[in-house]
Amino acid sequence: MKYFAIALMVTVLLAGALHAQDHRFDPPWNTPPAAGVSFTVPGIDNVPDLYGDIINPQLVIFFAGNQFMVIDSLIHDFKKAYPQYQRVFAETLPPGILAQQILTGSLVLGNLRIAVQPDIYTAGKSRIDQLKDSFSLVKNYAGNTLAIMVHKGNPKKVNRLSDLARKDVRVSMPNPAWEGIGKRIEEAYVKAGGTALQQAIMQAKVNSGGTYLTKIHHRETPLRILYQQSDAGPVWFTEAYYQQMIGHPVELISVPATENIQASYWAGVLKSAPHPEAAKDFMNFLLGPSGQGIYKHFGFTPPEM
Repeated sequence: MKYFAIALMVTVLLAGALHAQDHRFDPPWNTPPAAGVSFTVPGIDNVPDLYGDIINPQLVIFFAGNQFMVIDSLIHDFKKAYPQYQRVFAETLPPGILAQQILTGSLVLGNLRIAVQPDIYTAGKSRIDQLKDSFSLVKNYAGNTLAIMVHKGNPKKVNRLSDLARKDVRVSMPNPAWEGIGKRIEEAYVKAGGTALQQAIMQAKVNSGGTYLTKIHHRETPLRILYQQSDAGPVWFTEAYYQQMIGHPVELISVPATENIQASYWAGVLKSAPHPEAAKDFMNFLLGPSGQGIYKHFGFTPPEM
């Protein structure tokens, strides 16, 4: 009875703590699988970047993290088009982390060790080039541009990249150490205001705490803005577009073409792919009308011709 009372007390305290904290915007933002025991706890256990069947998968895809919004539709429609593949596992972590996972052979998340070999790896061109000897086939399948995400109503009146250097604007910034977008945003800063602007945001404000460098990936920026921990964040256009699509209170501030950059996303079939036929079929689907239609729906630009 004593231990039951203690367990009950812990449960009540945990429930109270969760109620006290605001988790209404927490991921996963997609629809989780409707099977088995659900143990998703907002703010504690939600694991939004691992998808599908990790046991005996028939296809494993490592997607660059900024594509998390397409996964539900992409995998659902792929399974429908190719019903022979029903056990698909995907990750949407930063491409740098995924590359390290490929090279080291595993990923550790909390107490979980994941040792799966991907069939397909997707990333920006520079990251793909770094691993070019690992692929048997590489294709460009989508593109993107930058935008600035702010809270609904844009209370800090952020209208351009140079506004991110203001001391009163708390910036959420993808960490260039493992995020390809981080380096591309720095290019945009230089285009918008020279190295002075880039250093103001990436050195002076990082040192003062005015610029927060993400610890995971792009998913942090909308969360920090939604919970009003940051005022603005440079993101891929598709990320701000998606947050608006699912009804979250954010606004998208356009970056003019003279200051913007063009990104291209590439998919590579690994020479070591455990499921080469499935990888080939997925690449055909990705580059076909159905796959391209899904990417267009979520705001991505078409691949380079």
